[in-house]
Amino acid sequence: MASDIKHIGILTSGGDAPGMNAAVFAVAKTANNHGIKLSGIRKGFEGLIDNDLLPLDPNEMQRLMHQGGTILKTARSERFMSAQGQNKALRTIEQNKLDAIIAIGGDGTFRGMLALSKISNIPFIGIPGTIDNDIAGTDYTLGFDSAVNTAVKCIDNIRDTAESHNRVFLVEVMGRDSGYIGIHSGLSCGADAILVPESNEDINYLLHKIKHYNSEDAFIVVMCEGDELNVEQVSSKIRKVNAHIDLRIAKLGHIQRGGKPSAQDRMLGIRLGVLATKAIINGESGKMAGVCNNKPTLRPIKSVMKKQSVDAETQDLLTLFCG
Repeated sequence: MASDIKHIGILTSGGDAPGMNAAVFAVAKTANNHGIKLSGIRKGFEGLIDNDLLPLDPNEMQRLMHQGGTILKTARSERFMSAQGQNKALRTIEQNKLDAIIAIGGDGTFRGMLALSKISNIPFIGIPGTIDNDIAGTDYTLGFDSAVNTAVKCIDNIRDTAESHNRVFLVEVMGRDSGYIGIHSGLSCGADAILVPESNEDINYLLHKIKHYNSEDAFIVVMCEGDELNVEQVSSKIRKVNAHIDLRIAKLGHIQRGGKPSAQDRMLGIRLGVLATKAIINGESGKMAGVCNNKPTLRPIKSVMKKQSVDAETQDLLTLFCG
């Protein structure tokens, strides 16, 4: 089967995530060892439409694998949603004689590859790259550990100034549909309350607890951007139950995406990159490379998209420490 694969294309799509470059390096290294040409597709599906490809050298990628972001650039492509855009992408595949594609990204990336598979028989393997950790079929997604570490560092710094002024801080972290960043960073920082998209009751616990707050200790609330209430609404509710507190808001925003990947994300990228490339060589397609119970796994793409919910153990920890 290996002799059928001569040229692999690799792209990163959607939001960038620390560890993507490590995964690209692993694919480049594995492909090179099997005598397979590797081309990087710039700006995700936009690059497929515009025929924007560049050769990837494993030695050059080794020098860049520690960097955050993605050297291939990334984008969310509205043009690829149309039949015209997909047909242009197909022409790029044919013109460059691509035999397979490895796509790094999240739910939108995988949906794009499934759409492409309806008009092309080109094999493809997905690698989960999203800081939100909202993809099933893997213990963790690329970038999640780095994002949590960045959030923890920021919240620790915020606590220092909060303690100095006896302040309440409402810290917004990323997590549009998943509470993993909020829970992991909040628990790791000893937050007094954590608000996540998966729960509608956490706000009641927060308001009950802060209603009687009158302390020289800092009060830290960590909330995900995807919570049913936005940070301003939560702030308003807090002030209504306790008008005497000194409340400040801190939105961490895209700082959580940037920065060099953690050692765990680098190793995860390497493991998934090797697994994805070997899967292509062995004739697999339409699957996602993941790590479950610390073991490499391949799961059908259709079974993993937007199906990652906070696991029972994490939910129990959240309930124990933050109601």
